[in-house]
Amino acid sequence: MYKANDDRYENAVVRRAGNSGLQLPALSFGLWHSFGDDANYGDSEKVILKAFDLGIFSFDNAYNYGPSAGAAERMFGEVYRANLKPYRDELVITTKAGFNMWPGPYGNFSSKKTLVNALDGSLKRMGLDYVDIYYSHRFDPNTSLEETAEALDEIVRSGKALYIGISNYNAAQTAEIIKYFKELHTPFVVNQASYNMLNRGIEEDGLLDTLSQNNKALVAYGPLAEGLLTDKYLDGMGDDVKIHWSNEFVIKHGKDELVKKLNELNDIAKNRNQNLAQMSLAWLLHDPTVVSVVTGASKINHLEDNLKALNNLDFTSDELAQIDKIVKE
Repeated sequence: MYKANDDRYENAVVRRAGNSGLQLPALSFGLWHSFGDDANYGDSEKVILKAFDLGIFSFDNAYNYGPSAGAAERMFGEVYRANLKPYRDELVITTKAGFNMWPGPYGNFSSKKTLVNALDGSLKRMGLDYVDIYYSHRFDPNTSLEETAEALDEIVRSGKALYIGISNYNAAQTAEIIKYFKELHTPFVVNQASYNMLNRGIEEDGLLDTLSQNNKALVAYGPLAEGLLTDKYLDGMGDDVKIHWSNEFVIKHGKDELVKKLNELNDIAKNRNQNLAQMSLAWLLHDPTVVSVVTGASKINHLEDNLKALNNLDFTSDELAQIDKIVKE
């Protein structure tokens, strides 16, 4: 029988989402990769429970995480029911709806029917009465934002979610839906977006400013740019490198140029007694608008290595300027 580590919050770094009551660990555990149909249950269980023992109490899921759709939620649900159910009041369990969930017109985007039906399925798979944050996973170009906002508001009022989030919404879309949430008094707290040292699109778009001005927070996903911001490619990059759509543009000047930049960033990390991945995670957290960074781990040593990023979250103005110069050249 699993018993959680009594000292799990001893070294936990916890941050608040804007001026809301929602608090998250600086690093959240993401189930995007490695927890699908082909995952080994025993290995998955070990790393999830180790995360909680180390003070990571937020678990980030989505209907489409797998493969196949629903598989990661099912896996998490099995681990939760077998081990974590006694700790439900401590956990922040989140899920999303909007990407490739089931056949037909309602298996994508953010209509009321899609969001309501998807959450019912997610709750059933995970064995939950409610999720702590329920996200519209992407902006729906064919459904009014007002309908999406009203659907999410009704979901909170039904007791199936405590807080509402959006994901992959740009600054203009975020500003508009915030207006509806304010009118409805919906507990909207976060936008989850792709963001890392190389991928600065949300800065250029103004999303961080929009969230900050409204006392809302950002949850950053893709913090290591699909492994680019690790020591994996410091010696070069082959032709078989696969990059998530949200980070593809970072190779725009060619792979050799990118490898040069990665090595320059790595030199800064070494001076901070961090590896490149640890500095990349810490860099995201230097902005107070970023409440948490979602990072996955299929092995315990990867998880422990990521957590070492929290030992040094302070950056000098010179370090920040150097990083910007390298990345933006």
